[in-house]
Amino acid sequence: MKYTSNLLLIFYTSFLLISFTYPQNDFVSVKGKEIIASDGKPILLRGINLGNWLNPEGYMFRFENVNSFRLIDNVLKELVGADEAWKFWRTFRDNYITKEDISFIKSTGLNHVRVPFNFKLFLVEDHPEIWIEEGFKRLDDVIKWCNEENLYVVLDLHAAPGGQTGDNIDDSWSYPFLFEDVRAQQTTIALWKKLADRYKDETIVIGYDLLNEPLPHYLENKDVLNLLLEPLYKKITTAIREVDKNHIIFLGGAQWNTNFDVFGKPYEDKLAYTFHTYWTDVKQDVIRRFVDFSDKYNVPLWLGESGENEDAWIDSFRVLLEINNIGWCFWPYKKMDSDRGMVQFSKTKEWEEIIKYAELPKKNFEDIRNAKPNRDIVKKALSDLLENVKFKNCEINKGYLKALGVK
Repeated sequence: MKYTSNLLLIFYTSFLLISFTYPQNDFVSVKGKEIIASDGKPILLRGINLGNWLNPEGYMFRFENVNSFRLIDNVLKELVGADEAWKFWRTFRDNYITKEDISFIKSTGLNHVRVPFNFKLFLVEDHPEIWIEEGFKRLDDVIKWCNEENLYVVLDLHAAPGGQTGDNIDDSWSYPFLFEDVRAQQTTIALWKKLADRYKDETIVIGYDLLNEPLPHYLENKDVLNLLLEPLYKKITTAIREVDKNHIIFLGGAQWNTNFDVFGKPYEDKLAYTFHTYWTDVKQDVIRRFVDFSDKYNVPLWLGESGENEDAWIDSFRVLLEINNIGWCFWPYKKMDSDRGMVQFSKTKEWEEIIKYAELPKKNFEDIRNAKPNRDIVKKALSDLLENVKFKNCEINKGYLKALGVK
């Protein structure tokens, strides 16, 4: 009897030890207003956006009017043809974010990255039944690197089918057709379901940021479209939950992630709410409405984007967020010739010629032919850019790192 009791004691002790050492839930989750790591403890998210990698934006290349992916792509195709442009983008994605970049981000003390992506890397816009492997491969890569570095990941649909903003940031056609086009909604839902099924077992993935900055403030019919946002979120979430019940769903408000009045009571228990704010005063009143929402519904907040400001502003706004126990993910990690990011890459004199060409008004094919820079200049501009974006050739912006409160 004593022998049996000892065995039971050993078994019970071992069970408790195993349960304590290996939590039952390996996924990041939520509990009240906290985001909870796999060890069961609250975690304050502190991260950076990998902008311009899987959804290039013109201003990060020092363009002005050529400000979305398709417009940049058109310029490249005019200069070097479709095949060479395709090769450029493939190499650009190879070089822009690599294991070295992820290792560096981890070394600073940040604990996650947000990965903005364009739906056009996953399916053909005019034939959404045709899937493309390119986007999935890139997400596979970054998730693998982040797993190796123990750096969390949030996946962000930055440019959705039809467009959720109708501006350059979603690479769309000047209006948020997503909210009126049934096929675009079906494509968006199908994409998120496919992504969720692919990454449902990835514990390094925190969750899914369903739509970046939906519905701009300047739309005359924004009040009507605002009513369609949460219903669409619910449809996407339902599709995701058919294959993935573990990851957090991040919901951004209307009007560039600033308007939470569009939300009702949380419709499931694994939601977090994300807001963005740029170029504001640094005071409690700026974030009060978001904090009030969090208090009312007992849900976590996450600043998915902010930045593009002086280091002193970044530092003081970060401190304000942390005083309120709000996790953050500043924008961006890397861009051309700018200290408003963690690292920067050089702008060459040859690239200046590309900028001049891109910004010139061109009415017809003759204008295009006459405006093109010399082919040798174009070739050097593109090859130098592809080399300069590599982490080993980038300059670390130490002031920006200090502003983020990291080393």
